[in-house]
Amino acid sequence: MRPPPHILVVNGIKVRQPVFVLAAPHSGSDLLARALKRSPGFHVTIGRAPVAHVVYAFARRPSIAGRGMGATRVLRDALAESWQIVPGACGECPAACREAGGVTGAGPCAAPGAVARFGDASPDLIYSAQVLLQAFPDARFVQLIRDGRDVVADMLADPAALAWFKPAMLSEEAEFPNPFLGVNAAEHRDRWKAMPTAGKCALRWRSAVRLSAALHRDLPRGQLLTLRYEELASSPARAAEELSAFLQARVSKVALYGGRAPKAGVWRSRLHGEDAALVEKVARTELARLGYR
Repeated sequence: MRPPPHILVVNGIKVRQPVFVLAAPHSGSDLLARALKRSPGFHVTIGRAPVAHVVYAFARRPSIAGRGMGATRVLRDALAESWQIVPGACGECPAACREAGGVTGAGPCAAPGAVARFGDASPDLIYSAQVLLQAFPDARFVQLIRDGRDVVADMLADPAALAWFKPAMLSEEAEFPNPFLGVNAAEHRDRWKAMPTAGKCALRWRSAVRLSAALHRDLPRGQLLTLRYEELASSPARAAEELSAFLQARVSKVALYGGRAPKAGVWRSRLHGEDAALVEKVARTELARLGYR
């Protein structure tokens, strides 16, 4: 049974149908966040510290997210703090959030009187999807799917993404299964530590798309929209129309065009042969299911 709806008010505005962007790393959530942040009436945050701390705590230790209403309140409070519109607020935002909003000063990036919808597109929000649904039963979720080989190629060039693959991440205190790293059981710990980095990236992508598939089964109809990165990059106008219809609000086409999305298939020139073969071995089933032959 779902908990009774909680009325959250931020800056005098009731939070109704907040929008959350879910995706594996480097799957296009930054492009979508940019479009939402620059659309009339939206106040969307990306990676604000209060939310990031909670999201990564849930991701690394899934049992925390399963602690009922306590976890729900923690995440809801973190988002409420993140969504506050006060002078200088943007000075505390990470660079990705500031760039997406076109902010050059201390902010804020939104005016309370102009905000009708809130949202968040923090990295790895997908691991908190079920808690978000408990916190905001009327939420709208947009998930992005991208070819896992392209994802791995981008992850390998991103020091922030690679920082999660230190052996200490799977210490003796680690929880299993570990969806964040894509490790299913404790007996796989040593195999993961010895695996090339490309394989670890592939495991993260594989785990994220498995969670995405589970969301299709679990989320109420009408609350989840799945977009392909490849379609977002090649046909931004069509993607903006689909997103606008889903959210029942106008989403900026111009912002999607300005995102400079890498083309599909970049892995062919950026992944070494051994790395490409390893990614296809690790994620073969998911690549095939999603049509990435």
